[in-house]
Amino acid sequence: MFDFSSLQYNTENPTFISVLFTVLFSLVLGTMIAFTYEKTSRAVGRPNHFLQALVLITIVAATILQAIGDSVARGLGMLGALSIIRFRTTVKDPRNIVFMFAAIASGIACGVFGFTIAIVGTAGFCLTAFLLRLSSFSQKEKLIGTLRLELPQECASFSELEKQLSLFCESYVLEYYKVFISEKKSHLLLYEYQLKLKYKARAGELAKGLKGLPEIKVVSLNFRNQILDNI
Repeated sequence: MFDFSSLQYNTENPTFISVLFTVLFSLVLGTMIAFTYEKTSRAVGRPNHFLQALVLITIVAATILQAIGDSVARGLGMLGALSIIRFRTTVKDPRNIVFMFAAIASGIACGVFGFTIAIVGTAGFCLTAFLLRLSSFSQKEKLIGTLRLELPQECASFSELEKQLSLFCESYVLEYYKVFISEKKSHLLLYEYQLKLKYKARAGELAKGLKGLPEIKVVSLNFRNQILDNI
């Protein structure tokens, strides 16, 4: 029969079984977090190395905490050793940072033999992530982009332009306005709008509506590196 007394917290001399159990437990919890990220993320590109990092960082955190224990000297030595490492990877998505912190927190809880805290905390985190995935907070992001166009100074269809923007855009604002001085374009005005499309609106529909305005000389739509030019 397995002796659970061998898992009792012993910072000075942890047993082999307790260390092995902690690593395996960290592996299970890290896998749960990685699985939750895989199933709840809306990102198209979910690199496998990030999922592997979520699992591995849980084990690393548990190992560090077990190595330090209650020793102040070990903690200072570990802090000095880790300060040598320079992490230059930029994490653009705040949600990815949250999952990384969750993996580290689970590893820390396992490293100090707080298995109950690790189980409840990880289960609560994963359950909340799935609930948020099904809630209104997880709606698809609305396209945000810029619109550049040239219009004559005496533009009769400017009101129609405003109607098209109101029809397909949740909000829009004039960011840039330029009056040409050169003789070739002295009769033209340059407008640049920042806009956010409505939830079910498509950039192609807005482009088609703007194309029907005869006085528009140049139209350029830019949405997240997808450019519709001269439409």
